[in-house]
Amino acid sequence: MAFYKPDKLPKLMVAPNGARRIKKDHPAVPLTINETVETAKACYKEGAEAIHLHVRDENGQHVLDAGLYKEALNELENQVPKMHIQVTTEAVGKYSPADMRKLAYDVVPPGTSIGTAELIPSRIPEDEDIKLYKYLTEAGTKIQHILYKPEDIDLLLDLLNKANIPADNAWCLFVIGHYTGKISYPDNIPLFLKKMDENKIKLDWSICAFGKEEIRCLEKAVSLGGKIRVGLENSLFMPNGEMAPDNQSKVAAVKKLFNLS
Repeated sequence: MAFYKPDKLPKLMVAPNGARRIKKDHPAVPLTINETVETAKACYKEGAEAIHLHVRDENGQHVLDAGLYKEALNELENQVPKMHIQVTTEAVGKYSPADMRKLAYDVVPPGTSIGTAELIPSRIPEDEDIKLYKYLTEAGTKIQHILYKPEDIDLLLDLLNKANIPADNAWCLFVIGHYTGKISYPDNIPLFLKKMDENKIKLDWSICAFGKEEIRCLEKAVSLGGKIRVGLENSLFMPNGEMAPDNQSKVAAVKKLFNLS
């Protein structure tokens, strides 16, 4: 399949469901592959250049299932061929680093997100981590490194250096806050940029934030030259504070608010 793989991190990515949201949280959260494909089509039409993809099992639970991911990738490639598709390896507390690596090897997706601290809980990159990054890079997979705190940049650079992978312009997502209610403070974003400066490195970065603080964080990121990820995974609210009708409405509103093109 000729998946779309942009050279630069897309300015606007949609995260339509995540690992935890269900219909009880919001009826527009896509759980099936068909629902996710329809959501991707609608969000692409409104300006989302990429999708952060989670698949769910028959009970709506987050799974790292290679078969389901391959099915979803096939459908998305046919329906939205110019949308970058990013498969998540998120552990969600139920999967091990070995499970994360296995999924990446089994799928070899066009794009994948990897929580660096999840993959390397010891914070010391081992041979299996280095091997995985080399393999995916050589295969052409666009890795977005999920970084939960500024110190994760140090860990990422250690890993990339050991894998002999250039760190300049590596795709990163700075996670501002947490889905459990840890407040998303906009002033946390410059702390990541300070860590970049300390390491004399330029990363191609975006952020995601949570709840009603999301929009203030997005504003801060855009003002600092960053990119953004939005969707019902992170926040159920529109920029005006009202409940979002669906993912595509959020995408359209955010694109208009920040004049993204």
